[in-house]
Amino acid sequence: MNDLLHSIRRPVDISLSKKVVASSLLFLTGVMLGVLSKMLDETASNLLPSFLQVWDLRNFFSRMGVWLFLAMLIALYSKSPVRAAINVFAFFVGMVGSYYLYTVMVAGFFPKSYMMIWIMMTVISPFVAFVCWYARGKGLPAILISSLLVMFMSRQAFAFGFWYLDIRNILEFLLWIATIIVLYQTPKQLIKVVAIGLFLYFLTAPFHIGWGML
Repeated sequence: MNDLLHSIRRPVDISLSKKVVASSLLFLTGVMLGVLSKMLDETASNLLPSFLQVWDLRNFFSRMGVWLFLAMLIALYSKSPVRAAINVFAFFVGMVGSYYLYTVMVAGFFPKSYMMIWIMMTVISPFVAFVCWYARGKGLPAILISSLLVMFMSRQAFAFGFWYLDIRNILEFLLWIATIIVLYQTPKQLIKVVAIGLFLYFLTAPFHIGWGML
């Protein structure tokens, strides 16, 4: 099995100290983004600086697109699939934990059902990150994994119906473009990834995935 996985993408070993520092920084980044997201969510739009109002960052951070993209970046640029799993998990623990601690302790309410969804996503995030790491590898498995990433980011960026295809949010559309850039390896590979990813998007657009959040 290791030989098969290594033929897709080979891990790079780093020192224990670098592993601890990287995961700790990602945890702290998650904490800061979680608090920032909740602070924006709790602040009335007209009290925010004008540039935050224009970009509608309150709604941007309350949707899945930005968190999917950040998790994808963390996973793809980790040194191994195991490191991808640990790093993404650390990031989500920091982000989700700080967001709901702020919600309960500062905002003063307890959204149990919504919180449980995010906790479940945090629990499964390392397994998804492990697989996601191979998207920057070689061969058909890497192309299929990359295509799934394009599909999920397309679901965040576009709204598709029988007679229309609209951009949901300009920032999430920019994340969709950034996803394609990040996944690029060769022109031929990218054409396959985008074509399959968009096909899967149109195929799955009518259905709710991940409690309707994906």
